[in-house]
Amino acid sequence: MNTKSYKRNLAVAYAKKWALSRNPKYYNFDPVGGDCTNFISQCLYAGSQKMNYNLENGWFYNNGYDKSPSWSGVEFLYKFLIKNKSYGPRGKEISKEDLEIGDIAQLSFDEKTFKHSLFIIDINGNTLNDISIATHTYDALGKKISEYNFSKIRFVHIVNVGV
Repeated sequence: MNTKSYKRNLAVAYAKKWALSRNPKYYNFDPVGGDCTNFISQCLYAGSQKMNYNLENGWFYNNGYDKSPSWSGVEFLYKFLIKNKSYGPRGKEISKEDLEIGDIAQLSFDEKTFKHSLFIIDINGNTLNDISIATHTYDALGKKISEYNFSKIRFVHIVNVGV
């Protein structure tokens, strides 16, 4: 399978444009559990321009009722990115030190499950206070990761895009 580069600049530009509002092309999942991972998927799509229409373990969006679980579910997105060897964005879990703009962070508030996804838009050092994010549900643009009260964090680096 061929790969192409993930366009981090396009993903970050999308995140900055839509962090504090909703793109009408996409369903707003706030009323049904939250919109954070839907927003992260939109950002990833802006940078990859490739979906994976595998019904069993893909990553795609046609409308609010016709989408993969990985498009809007925190754990499902993580599993898709880490395991994907086919079409669409491919990721790997990394340490904070290897983070780049256009990558994602996911937060756990109870030590058991990850419940919130954040999109990395700026990095100005090596502490959580130096990393700025964009997200939905609790809409934020330019918020520092250090401002969140969480018990665990993980980072996913987007390696490339399967085409």
